[in-house]
Amino acid sequence: MKRNDDFKERRKHLADLSESELESKFWELAEKIMDPVVDLAKKNTTPSIERSVIMRMGFSSIESKAIVEGVIDRGLMGKGAGNVLYKLSKDKNLEIRETGLKLLDGELWDRAIELFNGGGKSEH
Repeated sequence: MKRNDDFKERRKHLADLSESELESKFWELAEKIMDPVVDLAKKNTTPSIERSVIMRMGFSSIESKAIVEGVIDRGLMGKGAGNVLYKLSKDKNLEIRETGLKLLDGELWDRAIELFNGGGKSEH
């Protein structure tokens, strides 16, 4: 099976564009292609992903598991455990590690819920 070469026909709508206009068009289309992926990433996460994020913020596997479980228990999973930890540390003007250790000690959870208007228990 031979494919007809229709490149010249398919590129007619691009033929009069400058190099910078073509580059802008490329990035516009690339962003459009990625919109559903970005949307999916914003709306979906898993405990495993969140533990990985927390570990990259400087916590051990055991610590990250406990922090993520705390996030889940308080209905904040949809906000992202790393995001909860980060925003809480900024709100309290604490280092991220210090904030996480306080969460592990049972402190600051009420403030985390206030910051994110936490709801019921997450399904994750």
